[in-house]
Amino acid sequence: MRSPNPYGRSSSQAIILAPVPQPLSVPQISPPYHFQAPSKIIQSPDDLRRFHDSFPGKHFLGFIAALSDSIRAKKICDPCHESPTIATIVSILQTLIQWVDEIPPTKQAARYGNVSFRSWHERLSQTSDSLMLQFLPEHLHASTIEIVPYFTDSFGNPSRIDYGTGHETNFAAWLYCLARMGVIKEEDYPAVVARVFVKYLDLMRKLQLVYCLEPAGSHGVWGLDDYHFLPFIFGSSQLIGHKYMKPKSIHNDDIVENFSKEYLYISGIEFIKKVKKGPFSEHSPLLDDISGVPNWNKVNSGLLKMYKAEVLEKVPIMQHFLFGWLIKWE
Repeated sequence: MRSPNPYGRSSSQAIILAPVPQPLSVPQISPPYHFQAPSKIIQSPDDLRRFHDSFPGKHFLGFIAALSDSIRAKKICDPCHESPTIATIVSILQTLIQWVDEIPPTKQAARYGNVSFRSWHERLSQTSDSLMLQFLPEHLHASTIEIVPYFTDSFGNPSRIDYGTGHETNFAAWLYCLARMGVIKEEDYPAVVARVFVKYLDLMRKLQLVYCLEPAGSHGVWGLDDYHFLPFIFGSSQLIGHKYMKPKSIHNDDIVENFSKEYLYISGIEFIKKVKKGPFSEHSPLLDDISGVPNWNKVNSGLLKMYKAEVLEKVPIMQHFLFGWLIKWE
């Protein structure tokens, strides 16, 4: 018999009763610009409440919900509007993937945390400013002081050699900053998920496998996944209204193999099944429970609520979140 979830009934009851986060449009900045180096501010549950009650807190979550909504009932390969900015960001992520091949893992005894990841991250830190200038219009060049820290903190921590949902949230925050500046527009959202986020996931899975990144702040089997959350939100939205695939279809290995390239949710399941041994219900009980939900609409709304509660409302994760001029502390 499975031991009870240490993350508690009260927390799951609160999630069930919470409202579903709704899509919100991103407020655009206008001159004069006051870009600044962002800093960490959240230290307590009170700070978290203040963030979630604030305009920036509500709009950041609304941006995640809007990205999810933009990919509803769409496959990864479906044609979508791809701006030159989107194409450039995808090529930047492809460059970061190539660096992994150029910086092979060091031979070492430790299972987790290959030290070569530090060399990869060092290269990232040294070149991030010039990478941003590849797509930023000239009048926004000064924003690098603010957006680069979100970007460099999107791929894991070089001293701890770990990665988790906090780093993934920083990548979403970096995208949100680009949307605030109008560099990414609402018509880009399907491509942000199906092109940019898909490429980001390719990179992260390569980093996780090659450098054996430790899961940061993992809940063990009681987390949704060791490393990621957003692919399951976006992926469940993709599957809303699908004629044949139901949440329980994740247990059909043929379906998982055949559809993992088209749906982020299925891709996440395939990756877990590749890297974890033993019965699925034992190593991934939460995803196993979700497979009993009757339809993808319920899965998607439940995961949006859970992301707010289990990621954006957790001090150990959000103590690393950055605030500057684009995402203000209010």
